[in-house]
Amino acid sequence: MGAHEILTFGCRLNAYESEIMRAHAQAGGLDDTVIVNTCAVTAEATRQARQAIRKARRTRPDAKIIVTGCAAQIEPETFAAMEEVDLVLGNAEKLQPEHYRAQDFGIALEERVKVNDIMSVRETALHMIDGFDGRARAFVQIQNGCDHRCTFCIIPYGRGNSRSVPAGDVVAQVRRLVENGYNEVVLTGVDMTAYGRDLPGAPSLGRLVRAVLDQVPELPRLRLSSIDSIEADDALIAAFAEEQRLMPHLHLSLQSGDNMVLKRMKRRHSREDSIEFCSRMRALRDDLVFGADLIAGFPTETDEMFENSVALVEDCGLSFLHVFPFSPRPGTPAARMPQVDGSVVKARARRLREVGAQRTDALLPGFHGTRISVLMETETVGRSEQFVPVHVGGRSVPGSVIEVQVTGSQDGTLIGQACS
Repeated sequence: MGAHEILTFGCRLNAYESEIMRAHAQAGGLDDTVIVNTCAVTAEATRQARQAIRKARRTRPDAKIIVTGCAAQIEPETFAAMEEVDLVLGNAEKLQPEHYRAQDFGIALEERVKVNDIMSVRETALHMIDGFDGRARAFVQIQNGCDHRCTFCIIPYGRGNSRSVPAGDVVAQVRRLVENGYNEVVLTGVDMTAYGRDLPGAPSLGRLVRAVLDQVPELPRLRLSSIDSIEADDALIAAFAEEQRLMPHLHLSLQSGDNMVLKRMKRRHSREDSIEFCSRMRALRDDLVFGADLIAGFPTETDEMFENSVALVEDCGLSFLHVFPFSPRPGTPAARMPQVDGSVVKARARRLREVGAQRTDALLPGFHGTRISVLMETETVGRSEQFVPVHVGGRSVPGSVIEVQVTGSQDGTLIGQACS
């Protein structure tokens, strides 16, 4: 019998949930099983999941294949129709241990799909985990779901409405991970800046960050996965200014640099809001580095509108870009809007990626000759506090934080030597 294997696609929240499923599969005695934790953020993500399922069946013909995650929640019938798939679990069901039993297999087709209405889920329980397989940093879910309805986004239909994990549970999970040797913890969620609105007293994300840092003083590095800058609360902004253990890297959900496109996306910020936020944060902490999500080729986007997104990269001082070529998701308002030609979408995405690479290259020389703190991900590669990749001469212990003297850079990566 082979061991169980988990294939994780998409966000850091999925990575966290994969560890919960790993524990459930072990406890349920599932041998020779492949769990595919899918993403639905783009049509390409769903295509990659189907491709991985087919490959898993070819390479492990006798394994049981479970498909779950956002794509499975949104399109359960698509995956149930694949002859390679034995069981489809929804995003709520995948976290419930009773679905990882050997007797769930070999049942009738119509019983192989266990996907309920995600909108009916009102709470998010924290599932305590001890670590992450093969990862140097740990992720902690603080929130799930989203109450907003951006016109391009299918994710609320995969994740449900926003719901938060109580702060005491988050602190307990962080402390447990630190006790197990993790030097960096990443707080993650679907809409992190919505944290706490559904909890008694409506604690904010900033208050949670302060609680983690205050109550787990032995945690060396705390990082945030992604935030909606327009909803950043005063306590969070102050924490970045005052807490050196809060890593100086902010990944922002900006999506576009054009106000008309932002309006059609039903975003809650303007171009000017984004520029002002980055300027304000940089004034508070000069070592802060920004990344951002940007969509290329949103419906109705003209050349001029696109150029506003290109200009935003410079105006906000962005150093890392996560570029999404727009792909219409059935069931979203944007899918019904006038579409931009596919070749134009690809060309715009390529241009934005090139601009992003140039901005990264422009950032790196500022580190030359400096001494930086690096969390090692492998024996020779790690990440700086600003999440810049660093290649370190010699060999270091993965998961350790070491001091590195930077000697140069190449291909978007800093190069240095471990300090003795």
